[in-house]
Amino acid sequence: MRPLRKTPLEDWIRRRMGLDPGAAFTGEALLRHQLAALRQSLTHAAASSPFYRRRFAGRPGFPPQDLQGFAALPFTAMADLAADPLDFLAVSQSAVARVVTLRSSGTSGPPKRLFFSAADLERTVDFFHHGMSTLVAPGQRVLILMPGEQPGSVGQLLVEGLGRLGADGMVHGPVRDPGAAVEALLTQRPDCLVGIPVQVLAMARHPRGAGIPRGLLRSILLSTDYVPEAIVEALEEIWGCRVFQHYGMTEMGFGGGVACEARDGYHLREADLFVEVVDPETGRGVPEGVSGEVVFTTLAVSAMPLIRYRTGDLARFLPEPCPCGSRLRRLGKIAGRQANGAAIGQSIRLSMSDLDEALFPLPGVIDFQAELVPGEGPAVLRLTVQCVAGGEWKANDIRGALAQVPAVREALGRGLLTIEAVRFGTASEASSGAAKRIIFDRRQKDVAP
Repeated sequence: MRPLRKTPLEDWIRRRMGLDPGAAFTGEALLRHQLAALRQSLTHAAASSPFYRRRFAGRPGFPPQDLQGFAALPFTAMADLAADPLDFLAVSQSAVARVVTLRSSGTSGPPKRLFFSAADLERTVDFFHHGMSTLVAPGQRVLILMPGEQPGSVGQLLVEGLGRLGADGMVHGPVRDPGAAVEALLTQRPDCLVGIPVQVLAMARHPRGAGIPRGLLRSILLSTDYVPEAIVEALEEIWGCRVFQHYGMTEMGFGGGVACEARDGYHLREADLFVEVVDPETGRGVPEGVSGEVVFTTLAVSAMPLIRYRTGDLARFLPEPCPCGSRLRRLGKIAGRQANGAAIGQSIRLSMSDLDEALFPLPGVIDFQAELVPGEGPAVLRLTVQCVAGGEWKANDIRGALAQVPAVREALGRGLLTIEAVRFGTASEASSGAAKRIIFDRRQKDVAP
């Protein structure tokens, strides 16, 4: 067995830091570089962004000279960004090359609008160029199941990054018809597939998708949402290829980190982002190995700098060295999002990831929608399950799988939950996968016993 290839992000970040080829790459050197970049980013934000100009005006010791001072700065919340996106803009509107509008899953609040300059988009293309080289070699083909109609869209940025690698990116767009996506795969015969977890699973479990020869695909990159291990295992079993994971969000400039050949966590885009993991309740940093909320600050972003932006994503830094040999930090697998769960009673929390890992191992299931609705006594968990043709499951099978989830089992045992109204829906009733998948809590907030 050949040794694992070191993540290409390390050499890329070395060059971005201006290190000589023979100079040692250490965590201390990277931290010094990031501190200098943080001060520049803070200075730019305070001078050019109305939001941060007000926030940091008159603050003593600004910009901070060390991480302790940086950690004392206030967080930026998603609600801040949604309230007035233009308040964050740090360049003239004529310098904006791309505007993206995002609406949060399951909410009726105002959307977020994100602004990118040409230089910001160039850094994303550069990241895609080097990050994708773990999965793709020159001359190979990549089918992209992401939006790509508009210039500056994630699909087009991927095509440009792959082109620099000498690979051919082909944009299909999000999967609306799994059969048509399978036909595109069979016709174009890509070496790699980039897509959204539930949409790629729908392809693999489609009657024609299951017949795709093992080995036709060499690799898959899953992105955009939490990636259930059950989906990874299903794809590797059905298609016989390696499945990699990417972590990122539009606010990060589409890309945040990507797995290396070890496929154990994400090596981060540390020349462009400073990432922290904090206690969700106190906001204080947690030690390596301890789970918390992911917070990031953009470095060298011109159009819309974000300072200590709370993602709501839960993860931990992995303390042990990466098997690939890189000295870059690794962020562990995202364990879900704080908002993607719901409390049952006073001490039980049910997360979407719990439900994912219980239901996606069932061979016919390709997606589902979960709702908690008020009942006469206990809360009611209502599910709409999407299955492939011929793969329908009985409601009792679904209930049986759910009963293996510790939170569900405890809630059932304590009489706080019932599982009712399991039904099987059509593709139009289930999530498209383009937005974050959540448990829809239809109960009033004051009904928890």
